[in-house]
Amino acid sequence: MRILLIRPPRPPQAITIGEFMYCEPLGLEAVYAVLREKHCVTILDMMAEQVDIVQYLQEQRPEAVGITALCIDVSNVLELARAVKAVDARTPVVVGGTQAQIMPRAFADPAVDYIMHRSTAAGLHDLFHALAVSDKDLSRIPGVLSVRKGIPEHIRLQKNEYLVPDRRSCAQYRNRYSYFGYRPCALLQTSQGCSKCCTFCLRWRLEGGTEAHQDMALIFAQIREIGEPSIMIIDNDFLCNEERLEQLCDFLAQENIRKNFLCYGSVRSILQNRKSVRRFARHGLRAVLVGYESFHPDELAGYRKKATVADNLEVAGLLRQWGVDAWASFIMHPDWSHADFRSFRRYISQLRPEISSLSPLTPFPGLPAFQEFRERLLFDVQDYEQWSFSTLSIRPSKMGLRAYYAEVLLSNLYVNFFMNNACYLVRRFGTI
Repeated sequence: MRILLIRPPRPPQAITIGEFMYCEPLGLEAVYAVLREKHCVTILDMMAEQVDIVQYLQEQRPEAVGITALCIDVSNVLELARAVKAVDARTPVVVGGTQAQIMPRAFADPAVDYIMHRSTAAGLHDLFHALAVSDKDLSRIPGVLSVRKGIPEHIRLQKNEYLVPDRRSCAQYRNRYSYFGYRPCALLQTSQGCSKCCTFCLRWRLEGGTEAHQDMALIFAQIREIGEPSIMIIDNDFLCNEERLEQLCDFLAQENIRKNFLCYGSVRSILQNRKSVRRFARHGLRAVLVGYESFHPDELAGYRKKATVADNLEVAGLLRQWGVDAWASFIMHPDWSHADFRSFRRYISQLRPEISSLSPLTPFPGLPAFQEFRERLLFDVQDYEQWSFSTLSIRPSKMGLRAYYAEVLLSNLYVNFFMNNACYLVRRFGTI
């Protein structure tokens, strides 16, 4: 069966810094790895390649089309599905990805045939085998929903199976994939889930509230095959396990592997495993995406962060001492006053991260904060493009919208022009 897997073009709402954030489609590469033995599979990355999709479909004539969807991709995905049906209404369209897992009803559209709300190797095999033999009764396949039969209003969120990607599937695009200025850069996942369970975080709800680590031999095999000079490790908190960090450092030393490593890491993990993190820095750790989140102790406690303001400041100093860049994330609370914003900016100046990402608190549907702020939401749940973690979605309580946006703008200007962000990117990576 000829299967076309599509990553939609970048949504206009996506906030990027030029080409600094443009990563490989790890999920599609994993699907490709599962299906390649029995099917002819092609990946079209429309973030990397601008094509006339109708002409492309007419030339390629796929027998089935799979489309991956992020949280804000609904409109793009449905447009692609309609294009597929316009070329050949008989071509089955399957939608998967993060949004299909969280909110499958978003794709209850006549142009979509099936929604994969949980990805497993067995489910993928069964689904596309059934499509190949024109078996329309797919209700028996776990994780697959039929749009024609209706999408239940409530579906229990289930964790996807860990699938090893086939990175050869995107060979023509690989030199374009980057993470900030590290280009080309590959992605690597070594575990699923996160025991920190921060209230604002969607990811642990998708992957589970405990870390499910993959065998390190499987991880080492992937590192060996990655040709890119840089690797972004996308675990929710890669630095949480001292034993695995030591095993990785031993492996890198024994095989004389020299690459740039980037990862997510919590403040608490860095403090608990400082010896191993420091050793990792000597073996290529270049930057840690660390969630400082707030300057206020009550907010940190409310987010269920496992660190204090003092912990944040200590980690900021340790990372500088070890020569590891801090790519920090902060959450702007809708109940902040003008004085709170001023305190926040002073706090950033104390931490001095190389990059600061400022996001409004986003009570994504399904998170506890959604119910807490439901009466103050500025958008409907079906306004999918607005739930991007970059748009203010909660009405401020201590100032008007215009004044709040002015404080957000001032904070971003402060970070980019009076702190290190803009200069750091040019100094570290040059102009892109």
